[in-house]
Amino acid sequence: MDCRVCAATGDLWVRMAGGGGGQYVGQIGGFSHESEHDLAVMVSDFLENGSGGTESRYSSDSDSGFCDLSRLADNISYYKLSADQYESNLLSVVNSLLLSINETDGHLVKSGPCNASCIRFSLAKLLRLSGYDAAVCASKWQGSGKVPGGDHEYIDVVNYKGTGSSERLIIDIDFRSHFEIARAVDSYDRILNSLPVVYVGSLTKLRQFLQVMVEASRSSLKQNSMPLPPWRSLAYLQAKWDSPYQRRVKPDEQRSNLPSEHKQCSGHLKRLQSLLKSEIEVERLLKPINGENNWRLKLERWRHSSFRNF
Repeated sequence: MDCRVCAATGDLWVRMAGGGGGQYVGQIGGFSHESEHDLAVMVSDFLENGSGGTESRYSSDSDSGFCDLSRLADNISYYKLSADQYESNLLSVVNSLLLSINETDGHLVKSGPCNASCIRFSLAKLLRLSGYDAAVCASKWQGSGKVPGGDHEYIDVVNYKGTGSSERLIIDIDFRSHFEIARAVDSYDRILNSLPVVYVGSLTKLRQFLQVMVEASRSSLKQNSMPLPPWRSLAYLQAKWDSPYQRRVKPDEQRSNLPSEHKQCSGHLKRLQSLLKSEIEVERLLKPINGENNWRLKLERWRHSSFRNF
């Protein structure tokens, strides 16, 4: 079995021994830098002992799963609406700055594939110039049980409050990619597309998003007679942001003189900017229909229904 990981996109292909074809397993988390060896071992064990190669020819919702996924969609909406003013303002700033980055800003991290580190360092630099205490965080964790070791990179901003306390906010520039699964049912895709393109918020709220998406992933996969893979488990996802990390304001390596080495990062940047523009446009179109009072009413309804059922 040949397990191949495309580091730039997180795509995972598995080629079975003796066969000429390959199987697409799904994305493994966007711009993270997980160990390819650990991931290959994990995928091999999962395919041989977990899924058993069982697949369904159908990807539509079953009657039993649709209501469950609909409830989870409400929870996603509630978490998005529950952002405080500082988070909302920071999200607006992050989105604007991310849209302002161009391809030439990305050639400043290292001379090999950088897995979008160039985008994160560019964004963190712009945030610092805007007055925020921002840095790029590189987390790393050891394997434990069924959770393999790995590493991940994201941005954080420290919000210093007037009381002398501070709060650390997480920024993940390609949030949806962490939850992409193979052969998802239609309602799961709708939940996935309802997630923010860029996550900005507390670690506590991030854990709430993770819990909802793991439950939604399990429900979607179950409808296709597929088990939840280890790289989509709650423990594995939490490890990306909960693990020990190093905070850096400057990249370790010098500016690259080979722009061609960042072609894939340029593609990522264009894709993110396109998704952001679409998200902003949808929200703009919905605003006149859903006034502030209407949103507040919906927020209160979701607050009660979500915590009654979740």
